[in-house]
Amino acid sequence: MDIVISPTSDQPIYVQIAEQLAAQILRGDLPEGTALPPIRTVARQLEVSVITVKKAWEELTRSGLIHATVGKGSFVAPHSARELDQDRDKTALDRLAKDLPFFRTLGLTEDEFVRLVRRVY
Repeated sequence: MDIVISPTSDQPIYVQIAEQLAAQILRGDLPEGTALPPIRTVARQLEVSVITVKKAWEELTRSGLIHATVGKGSFVAPHSARELDQDRDKTALDRLAKDLPFFRTLGLTEDEFVRLVRRVY
């Protein structure tokens, strides 16, 4: 599990944590059944509050990517490869849908947007 926090990001820290862990799960870097470190341990390692990490874990639980077992901890939830691909695509589409209005306000056409994405990617 590798998480890098950017204090200058516009995103809240809990979102940064949740999105990075979600990406690792969706890529298969954290396979089904992988135990996540305790919330307090992650908070200490990242030098953030326990509440911040708890919110990230809640987001991941709500999205179905992890599950908690009382007294045992949190684990990557079971998913088929197809489900992971679908979740990855949905996550990417959600982000695009959220950010696309900004690019439209710049007056970019679809072709210009695609060209810029290809250039950056």
